[in-house]
Amino acid sequence: MSDGNPETDATRDATEGARDRRPARSPERVREVYDTIAAHFAETRHHAWPETREFLGGRSGTVGLDIGCGNGRNAGPLAERVDHTLGLDASRGLLTEARSRVGGRVALLQGDAIRLPVDAGSVDIALYIATLHHLPDRGTRRGSLAELARVLAPGGAGLVSVWSTTHDRFDADPDGTGGFDTTVDWTLPDGATVPRFYHIYAPEEFAADLDASPLTVEATWLASGNCYARVRSE
Repeated sequence: MSDGNPETDATRDATEGARDRRPARSPERVREVYDTIAAHFAETRHHAWPETREFLGGRSGTVGLDIGCGNGRNAGPLAERVDHTLGLDASRGLLTEARSRVGGRVALLQGDAIRLPVDAGSVDIALYIATLHHLPDRGTRRGSLAELARVLAPGGAGLVSVWSTTHDRFDADPDGTGGFDTTVDWTLPDGATVPRFYHIYAPEEFAADLDASPLTVEATWLASGNCYARVRSE
């Protein structure tokens, strides 16, 4: 369920309805939401993130994994760098959109980031773009980062991104803890709005969750209202 380009999509989505309210956080509900908006979502998401292309530059490997592949726009560039690419998403609707985009270049699989259906130590390059923040609670998010560590091969590398409190739209800390849960409305062409659950990460909270995982963090940075991390397995 990868979300959009940080410079355009995050701004548009936040403007379309970021607000603090009791979120529909269950994985089932998140999946239903993205099934509902899949076609329109794909129409507005055409290009791989620039951070993805920069991360992939000069890398190669046998197996690549795109966790939360959405409509496949990041999986396509990943497939150019590896022999075999797997795109994983909880939303069947988004996988249908991805199939029309990437065709046979990427093996597409419905699943979730909590229990990756991938062998341990088998992934050379992993993308985990704008998906971790859709998971319902801190324990689940940390468990998902541990899953990423489990599947990365020795010498493998991953790129992780989440929405951040540094985005100028999120200027409040309602819980006094740094990060917070909210919903961000997606507006369909008929004007209907669909609330999507997010955990908006404070940068120090993102660093703490990474540090609590088995991942080795090579670098973290902020860009366009997002937290990023380049990681590898220990």
